[in-house]
Amino acid sequence: DKKYEVRLIATVKSPWHIYSTTTPDGGPLPTKINFTKNPLTAFDGKIKEEGKLETHFEEVFDVNTEFYNSKVEFVQLVKLKGNAKTNLTGTIEFMVCNDRECLPPKSIPFSIALK
Repeated sequence: DKKYEVRLIATVKSPWHIYSTTTPDGGPLPTKINFTKNPLTAFDGKIKEEGKLETHFEEVFDVNTEFYNSKVEFVQLVKLKGNAKTNLTGTIEFMVCNDRECLPPKSIPFSIALK
């Protein structure tokens, strides 16, 4: 039926953690997944996160932050329109922190073949 479950997996070494896509404004940079527009694909729902979500109040930001230690999987359901082959491309933007510091935000491109 040309439906795909696309998984972007982030593995983070201790003592670092990566922020959820739902981290509130005013805090550290939430993870953002940006898909390049492709007329051959359609998204089914929003990105889901699979992993052990932790919430912690950060005094520096004055907000509750949401993050994952060690691993998180970002899951997006994608429908391929027609019988064409194409790639799902985009970038994942993220920031990692520990209990003392944060590294600058990073953006990594990805390309996934849909057949």
